[in-house]
Amino acid sequence: MDPFEVRMQFLTLLKRLDASQQSIQKVVSFAVKFFPPCGEDIWDCIVEECQKGTINSRINILYFLDSLCETCLLVKSRSHLVNNSDNANNLYVDHVSKDLSKIVECVVPAGREGLPNLVSTKQILESWRTKRVIDPQVVDPVLNALGDRTASTDDQEDDPSTTKNANGKRPASLPRQEIFKRIEADRERHKRLREKRWVQPITHNPSTQAQAPLTSFLPLTEKGDGDQELSIDIEFENDWETLSDWNEDDDEACAEENALCYPSSPSGNRGTRIS
Repeated sequence: MDPFEVRMQFLTLLKRLDASQQSIQKVVSFAVKFFPPCGEDIWDCIVEECQKGTINSRINILYFLDSLCETCLLVKSRSHLVNNSDNANNLYVDHVSKDLSKIVECVVPAGREGLPNLVSTKQILESWRTKRVIDPQVVDPVLNALGDRTASTDDQEDDPSTTKNANGKRPASLPRQEIFKRIEADRERHKRLREKRWVQPITHNPSTQAQAPLTSFLPLTEKGDGDQELSIDIEFENDWETLSDWNEDDDEACAEENALCYPSSPSGNRGTRIS
């Protein structure tokens, strides 16, 4: 199959993309299969379709990129296991990282038009940052820009003159049928995102792919180990960064737990435990 035919077939699949996992996996498989000869052309098709597609099709493309990145990392890990250096690269993940700002700008355009995709886009970006699919230093500026856009949109809501188009009329809303279709699609996408929220099943370390030992027997790694950093270490770091300092509320919570555990002792003394 020549590059032109690959491009045309991929565009056809991309235009038929919907929120179902079957549709997403079909496009992902095609993109990964033809990455060696036509990876650049396929990525150009993704960016082009994301720029000119409808607001609903753009969020479908972003969820497709989520599954595509996950698949690319799995392919990379398996390539390391079989010592296949030809395929041991990040595939489309590097493209997503390079053009992340452009993609998000298309998926969540400025103004009221981008509001339907705002929450879902934030969820995916947070997932990429938590799982280290994309470098957090790349994701953070994009998330901050979305936060600023939320604030500016709220200001526009307060000013009635900014909610009208050039003809002095309010923008037309989506048809009722399209709104219901979007609700069903969002329900399917959010269910899938909740299933993939945990970090542990996804590991960048190929040495732990073949077996799943107890966490207590896994080797310790440092934050700067990159690909060799274990998923359990990433989870710990994410929780540790959001943990507050010990305060009086924690003392009260411990006292309440002790009182529940040892109800016969008003002070929660372990020496008066009832067996």
